[in-house]
Amino acid sequence: MVAVPVLRLDEVRAGTGEVVGGKAANLGELIGAGFRVPPGFVITTAAYEEVCRVADLLDGLPGSAPKIRDRITARALPPGLATAITDAYAELGSGPVAVRSSATAEDLPDASFAGQQDTYLNVVGAEALLDAVRRCWASLWTDRAISYREVNGIDHSSVRLAVVVQEMVDASAAGVLFTADPVTGNRADCVIDANTGLGESVVSGAVTPDHFVVSGDRITKRLGDKPTSVRAVASGGVETVAQDSAAPSISDEQARELAELGREVARHYGTPQDLEWAIGADGVWLTQSRPITTLFPLPAETEDGLRMYLSVNVAQGVYRPLTPMGVATLGLLATGVLRELGLSAPGARPAPFRPVDGWLFLDITGTTGNRVGRALLPRLMAAAEARTGRVYESLLDDPRLPRKPGATARTLRAFGLLLARNRIPLLFAGVLRDPARARAEAFRRVDELRAELASPEPRTARERLDAARHALLRSTAPRMAWVAPRMMPILLLSRLLPKLVRATEAEIHVVLSGIPHNVTTEMDLELWAIAQRIGPEVADLPARYRDRALPADVLRALDDFLATHGHRTAGEIDAGVPRWSEEPGQVLALVENYARTGEAGHDAAERFRQRAEEAVVQASEIVSRLPNRVHAGLANFLLDRVRQLAGMRELPKYCAVLGIAAARTHLRDIGDELTSAGRISDPSDVFFLDYEELSDLIDGFDHRELITTRRATHERELRRKHLPRLLLSDGTEPETLLATTGSGNALRGTSASAGTVTGIARVVRDPANARLSPGDVLVAPSTDPGWTPLFLTASGLVMEMGGPNSHGATVAREYGIPAVVGVPDATTRITDGQTITVNGSAGVVEL
Repeated sequence: MVAVPVLRLDEVRAGTGEVVGGKAANLGELIGAGFRVPPGFVITTAAYEEVCRVADLLDGLPGSAPKIRDRITARALPPGLATAITDAYAELGSGPVAVRSSATAEDLPDASFAGQQDTYLNVVGAEALLDAVRRCWASLWTDRAISYREVNGIDHSSVRLAVVVQEMVDASAAGVLFTADPVTGNRADCVIDANTGLGESVVSGAVTPDHFVVSGDRITKRLGDKPTSVRAVASGGVETVAQDSAAPSISDEQARELAELGREVARHYGTPQDLEWAIGADGVWLTQSRPITTLFPLPAETEDGLRMYLSVNVAQGVYRPLTPMGVATLGLLATGVLRELGLSAPGARPAPFRPVDGWLFLDITGTTGNRVGRALLPRLMAAAEARTGRVYESLLDDPRLPRKPGATARTLRAFGLLLARNRIPLLFAGVLRDPARARAEAFRRVDELRAELASPEPRTARERLDAARHALLRSTAPRMAWVAPRMMPILLLSRLLPKLVRATEAEIHVVLSGIPHNVTTEMDLELWAIAQRIGPEVADLPARYRDRALPADVLRALDDFLATHGHRTAGEIDAGVPRWSEEPGQVLALVENYARTGEAGHDAAERFRQRAEEAVVQASEIVSRLPNRVHAGLANFLLDRVRQLAGMRELPKYCAVLGIAAARTHLRDIGDELTSAGRISDPSDVFFLDYEELSDLIDGFDHRELITTRRATHERELRRKHLPRLLLSDGTEPETLLATTGSGNALRGTSASAGTVTGIARVVRDPANARLSPGDVLVAPSTDPGWTPLFLTASGLVMEMGGPNSHGATVAREYGIPAVVGVPDATTRITDGQTITVNGSAGVVEL
């Protein structure tokens, strides 16, 4: 017989989760903190393990889930265990009780497991209790619980289940309480769902409950359609009874009392809570409290007042958290660029950066205080990430973001100094006058950067760390600061073209197809050309490449490709992400897919050439219909310059990725050295520190505990499926306050590349092993250059993020494939394999 199979709830303390599970540990903590919790006891995980041993379940997971459940429920409990449970029940008074699961992977900070195991209410009598306990243990192996564990990456064999037995509360009303709004994220709002009787009708979703939002002293309520209530039956069990749905289940005063109780619990835990409560004849009882696991984390902020944050991840098309070293690397790079442009003092950090758990935000609160920011920023956002602009505009009337006296004049003065200090108008004029010379000089700077980054390798970890910083601050930042002012005005000019040359957006999309001199599209076409030299027998290409069994000319071409482009990858702005040169599997998968589609008759290179020819014809048509020679001459000049220069929009980021890859190489070498010395467990550990912490580690400081914590946070955030475009410092995600675009069979976004195509949707969240056949439509959360090789076989593009000037939209135009971007929840509302029509001209996706 196992030791201590039963504990009283008031004996349970923090840190006992492996013995009593998450729910019981939380209840014990609440009791210890003085909160009113129904008394009860816990049947510990040791008892569950004893039952599993008797049922031969500990050695692996035999058979299917139903067989596991049957083995548990069919077994009589060991006599000693049954006696311990019935004795504890007698001490509790032998009255009606609730029997609830308490798994070791339940009610945790990053996985609530709410509702995944079973609860049994109003259990009366010892025999009924023992049966309910067995069924509760068996519910660990329901299909829904198994699926939930798999989604959250939890090993089935590692989970144990304790059982909580508590006195039933004869509730007049019950429900749930969130101490932050789980939909908007607002930490100042308490949200209550309530119904009369037991809370089962609310938790199970059997009725639409009464909904209360308590904001300070203000209460907003919406009475639900709640025709029934769950009530206890004297002989045991529950029944559903009819009720008057028009009457509120709780009063406003009770809602305020519940909200204040919730805030006290949240203050105790230091994080927003999801509570279950019941109101009995003697007041309010807490029956559960766990962290709200779905709230997006908030950046640390020391300034007073409401702040507004813009997601850098969304702006850069990186729909995954960055590593701590990735955030630090971008911070160093931004510091260097701002310094080169005269926007910060040497050594200053980019103050607007606000990282949190791998997500990087930019504090843009200052833009709301002046007319320039309010007028200009929505237009800039609309070009890069269309829906963000609309969300930003929706906030401008918020009284917490007032205009500030003198802010407009200060902004105009700072902007004027930036233009003058960097001679941007003169530089732009020179670029327009001689685009070939501007291109040659820009690419010379890129080649110069490549050569400088390939300088001799340093020898020690300290020298490598210094070299990584030097690569960012002294080599890369100056080139970015030189290229960006010459290239960025071209993006503005391309957005103004429809008005300047009297053309439609669709016509300009055609003009911007087949753009030359783009390092990313040229990379994609180079890989396409390599694939067409292989032939149809490519099923085992990755293994054959590793074995060096491909034709010599193809091997040389692949080696040359990786030598030139191996610094790239999906999510390439993160120094913590391996490059193609380190893990060429994605490149090899693309080559294999290209070879197959080429064999089937699809020719991406020919399609690109045709789009370039169509662009020239379209430009001529636009010029030919203008009313006078002067206007026609100006239009011809502008269209020609945009086509000659727009492809170089990639160069500032291309320089950044070269520098980031070089820094990564040095950091990886440091990781190898420190691993060999036994200072860290894995070379990649260095990417879970920043530069100062890594410097301390080189000097002998032990950061292993910090690395472990940050790895766990990174793994948790990798599972997060939603990323806000804008975030307020009170936790509100303002997009949730806007109506969702599109309904039924039509989803609306922003037109990004003209044309209409119908095809099979391929929903892709990770490009590493994606397979697209000719005619497939790529549906993605967002894209960066690591995704663009997929565009060569896609017939259309749908993105959740992005605007007309975002990376994916621009490349889609250059390849001439219809694209709609900024479609909310596209990857969940569109099913993989579904036939969809992408109308890039109208910005609509039809399902």
